[in-house]
Amino acid sequence: MLDHLLLRPLTLADLPAYKSLRDELLQAHPDAFTSDAETEARRPAHDYVQRLGEGRSDGGHFTLGAFDGAALAGAISCEREQRVKVQHIGQIVGMMVRSAYRGRGVGRALLEGCIARARSAPGLEMLTLSVTSSNEAAVSLYERCGFARYGELRHAIRLGNRHVDKTLMVLYLHA
Repeated sequence: MLDHLLLRPLTLADLPAYKSLRDELLQAHPDAFTSDAETEARRPAHDYVQRLGEGRSDGGHFTLGAFDGAALAGAISCEREQRVKVQHIGQIVGMMVRSAYRGRGVGRALLEGCIARARSAPGLEMLTLSVTSSNEAAVSLYERCGFARYGELRHAIRLGNRHVDKTLMVLYLHA
């Protein structure tokens, strides 16, 4: 892992860097994300403000960034439902690591930081996620960090005439 990597929640000032990271990775890896690059490229950076969880008193709704100096190397978001019956569930979305930082522990640091932050959120009991089934490195990372597979959504993403399956995973935070 990078010795000088700084993990911290993103703020409003980080949204342009977050959008740049997101646009870059959506374009480079269309099968890894449910969102499409063309649509997302048209959105302004401020459209992602809800991912920051500002104004949420329940915790467990945030975006964590991995910074190499001033450069945003990667990010991960945890989104928590506000509906009473499912407030105990957080959804991991938008796990992203720039190509130059892959294989250097950035993804694992982000995931571990996200899990630790989620564990401290009152009433949050589990994290769920979906990951492209063919992305063996990502599936393996999630498993090493304690996530277990609980299903597969075949044809979850359609890219032209091609379909991509998603593996569904869960981590119980206090088990």
